[in-house]
Amino acid sequence: MATTPSPIMGALPGSGLDAGPIVAHLAAQPGVQRVPSPKLTLFLRRGFLSPAQCAAIIERIDAGRRPSTISDDIGVADFRTSETCDLDRADPVVDRVEQAICALTGLDGRFGEPIQGQRYAVGQEFRGHTDYFEPGGVDYQRYCGIAGNRTWTVMVYLNEPDAGGATRFKTIDKIIQPETGKLAAWNNRRPDGTPNPATIHHGMKVRAGVKYVITKWFREREWV
Repeated sequence: MATTPSPIMGALPGSGLDAGPIVAHLAAQPGVQRVPSPKLTLFLRRGFLSPAQCAAIIERIDAGRRPSTISDDIGVADFRTSETCDLDRADPVVDRVEQAICALTGLDGRFGEPIQGQRYAVGQEFRGHTDYFEPGGVDYQRYCGIAGNRTWTVMVYLNEPDAGGATRFKTIDKIIQPETGKLAAWNNRRPDGTPNPATIHHGMKVRAGVKYVITKWFREREWV
């Protein structure tokens, strides 16, 4: 029986489809730590953004925030209760962050979605979810028909809430605590290029204070 060709075949450099060069690049960067797990590829980098950079991005999130949404309505009203802001690439502050993310990860900005900011007040959360879109799902063609599915996720914490707000990767029982400027980057795929359900993660409830993060997702093809 013929086998289905791996999605990695013919991958464009910097798209994240071929994870090998990205993993090697990230692992070689000063201060980057790989979380030991055979189930998913996850990296952390403390102090990636300065407090001043984080404060500037927070100002922009507060100015443009709106209620967050999810791509597929699963009928749970409080599944994602944060607020969201799409950050403008033409803004020099945002552009510097974009450039820094691409330099650290080795991912090409042409494959990246615009950076999205999120604000979580007390009691708000994003329940366990994956960042990729389910192939064959009802909205797959709508969200992935042009740029393809998400390959890598890069998230940066902009502040430290007074309590709560950690990110939990349930499959590997890893909890990442919010810390100003800390970056987390993970591959949304298995080594064979298929979506990796072990990347399910939970933006846990904020118990006191407010939490701010930014997220940048990369795609199989150029984002247009």
